Amino acid sequence: MQAPIWHTREMGKFILRFRPYTLEMKHVFTVASFSRTTTPVVLIELEYDGVVGYGEASMPPYLGESQESVINLLNSIDLSTFSSPFETAEILHYIDHIQEKNTAAKACIDIALHDLLGKLMGEPFYKIWGLNPKLIPPTSFTIGIDTEEIVRRKVAEADQFKILKVKLGLDTDKMMINTIRSMTDVPLCADVNQGWTNKEQALEMTYWLSEQNVVFLEQPMPKEQIDDIAWLTERSPIPTIADEGCQRYDDIISLKDIYTGINIKLMKCTGMREAKKMAELAKALDMKVMLGCMTETSCAISAAAQLAPLVDWADLDGALLISNDVYKGMQIYEGRCILPSAPGIGIIKK
Repeated sequence: MQAPIWHTREMGKFILRFRPYTLEMKHVFTVASFSRTTTPVVLIELEYDGVVGYGEASMPPYLGESQESVINLLNSIDLSTFSSPFETAEILHYIDHIQEKNTAAKACIDIALHDLLGKLMGEPFYKIWGLNPKLIPPTSFTIGIDTEEIVRRKVAEADQFKILKVKLGLDTDKMMINTIRSMTDVPLCADVNQGWTNKEQALEMTYWLSEQNVVFLEQPMPKEQIDDIAWLTERSPIPTIADEGCQRYDDIISLKDIYTGINIKLMKCTGMREAKKMAELAKALDMKVMLGCMTETSCAISAAAQLAPLVDWADLDGALLISNDVYKGMQIYEGRCILPSAPGIGIIKK
């Protein structure tokens, strides 16, 4: 276990502590564009009046963030002008406008602030939002691109899950699906991570995948190929979901006729507050909503799970993919998310 070297900043009534941490993957994680065995994160604590809220920034490669960029943002903020964490909108507006991007860094403040607020109010955040945890859909478990032997091993480890997410986008796509189908007939969702470039071939694959009980297709083509994606969505027998193609709230309206739905991730959209607004807007536009995650500890996963009753599909397995989680929070039992009853986002340190 890595030694907890915390950096501390006192800002009026707030105390901010943070440290870099590296998540270790249980298996090599391979998608269409890269493989990795670790994920850099930054863990934070935001204290007010003796109460501590926990937050996390996770930085997979494609976000373009690093532990250094997150720490630079954390060192640049000054919360001393705010008298209370209940000035939530003003605090998060200030954080969002310090820099244009760095969304994971902003998300860790948002998560810690929501955890802090829930603890001050004495309720878990799904209750504060008036959401029913019985409405959370079963979460998927991710099977990364690998050899047949390793894929079989991963599927065997995921026997409690009622839906599996399979990574595609290389020349092994049919092998991946066929290998999984040799072991289980549970529904699948397929994540191509922008790996297909030819729309006709992509359409052919959607028909084949629909015959394999694949229920939706995530980011089938590069996000820049907007016209091709719209063409595919119009003809595909299964829904298309924007992931890399949808980052934040302001992206959604322009995507209505391009994709069937969107994948919301806290690290892309700056945290829980904007994620909830995104889910509500997408639903108002009659778009499907998926709630996803990066490779994260139970901190960010438990934060995302607070709004899971709002969505059509959940993919909240990020903490299950790592071997060195430092928190205990949302649990998965027989493929379903069990939200903690503790206030805030409901996590405790291990």
